[in-house]
Amino acid sequence: MIGVATEARTATDGKFDLIHAYTGADVRAAEKPLLDAGHGDVLMRRAAWGLAVEVLRLLRSRGPLAGQTVAALVGTGNNGGDALWALSLLRHRGVEAVAVPMGERLHDAGRDALLRAGGRLADQVPERTTLLIDGVLGTGARGGWEPPSIPSGLTVVACDLPSGVNADTGEVAGGVIPAELTVTFGALKTGLVVGAGAQAAGRVEVVDIGVEPDLELLDVSSLESDDALAVFLPPAWNAHKYSRGVLGVCAGSDQYPGAAVLVCSTAIASGLGMVQYAGPQRPVDLVLTAHPEVVAGPGVEGKAQAWVVGPGLGSDEEAQSRFDEVIGACVDDGLPLVLDASALDLVSVEDLQRLRGAGCPVVLTPHQGELLRLMDRLVPQETDGAFADVAKANPVAAARTAASALSAVVLLKGPTTVCAAPDAKTFVQNEGGSELATAGTGDCLAGLVGSALVRTQRAELTDGLVQAAAASWLHGKAGVRAANGGPFGASVLADSVRRTLNG
Repeated sequence: MIGVATEARTATDGKFDLIHAYTGADVRAAEKPLLDAGHGDVLMRRAAWGLAVEVLRLLRSRGPLAGQTVAALVGTGNNGGDALWALSLLRHRGVEAVAVPMGERLHDAGRDALLRAGGRLADQVPERTTLLIDGVLGTGARGGWEPPSIPSGLTVVACDLPSGVNADTGEVAGGVIPAELTVTFGALKTGLVVGAGAQAAGRVEVVDIGVEPDLELLDVSSLESDDALAVFLPPAWNAHKYSRGVLGVCAGSDQYPGAAVLVCSTAIASGLGMVQYAGPQRPVDLVLTAHPEVVAGPGVEGKAQAWVVGPGLGSDEEAQSRFDEVIGACVDDGLPLVLDASALDLVSVEDLQRLRGAGCPVVLTPHQGELLRLMDRLVPQETDGAFADVAKANPVAAARTAASALSAVVLLKGPTTVCAAPDAKTFVQNEGGSELATAGTGDCLAGLVGSALVRTQRAELTDGLVQAAAASWLHGKAGVRAANGGPFGASVLADSVRRTLNG
């Protein structure tokens, strides 16, 4: 959860309020003019005050401040200085404050402030400590870090970001102390909302230290609940089944018939007016048994306003023929298209060029392995061996590279879902977790992306990026809701989607 203690949400085209994040490098660049002007102490005091306020909130929720002990692992740089100043402020309010140096030197002014306030230095975290501040490494740190052993059961608050987290990518190269709360300064960092960094950060609070006016290069954004739900609004009072949206689904096969049911299930649950299914008889029978309201048949003729193709389709000649038929229908009418699973192995460069020429918004939904295969097959010049390493360490960069090379929106599935457009605009969503790591949930997500494309046709959303992010939000929230009842399979996600949209 991200709590914004400053004005970190801004309007986009007057339509959406988004959470924005910046790379650590860009935040440091925004700080530089103030540092060059001699305002470094002011920035540190603001950061320390914000950190101390958040720590005091946690301590007060547990009882009187007197008698509680806060320790900080203190690094040698400005991050350690922030922690030392925060400790001095805590000591002034009756908290026992202990700094544990993690290097041979300390920030001089911060150390002196702590000692003047009656705090002390120690060579290890005291056993009676109730809260630990991680103030070792800051946004400029790179490489691994092995944290010292600490008493179990401590509440950990990270100063700016958990030590060992790459502020630009979220990668954790070595060890990390997971935080319950991260108090970050100036702006939300990308590394706190992506991958391992997001997991280590816990709840995030952003503290205004005065650098926001100098932030120029937005890195990534995230949709919140109101933003995502705006894509899945209830129907207007005068809606009919066609105005509510018609999604075409070309999924499933005699070998994998269940995929067709899963795609149709979540599409229906998301509030569409109609789902049209095109496929062979066995999956048709299964789809109609589960959902008799689906309009099903062997071909693509009908009133579809967007298509999902690929889940469970297979790779034989019949699969290629069905795939080609959908591509032709989309090209003929300029329809949006979701390419998932088998479709990622069937699509060609020529297909993407035809779709682009016809003005068809295209969303590709690979997981990491599918993305590597897709890029190696279609744009080998981008996959010289290093791309696999990039995809593992920096999913944002990987999704952006693929989106640019393929001229399509790429929804890269993983612990963090990354949605990137060809112009590098990127959304990251962390609502779901490992509960969704089960067979068929990707098929359910494809149905939600297709539904979002049908339901939201506004001019500022024509590339499908916001729809992909909104579908990812809904998919993640539905997964968490379903997991509250214990382990589950993908077949229950549709009902969880419906309950999530109904509040």
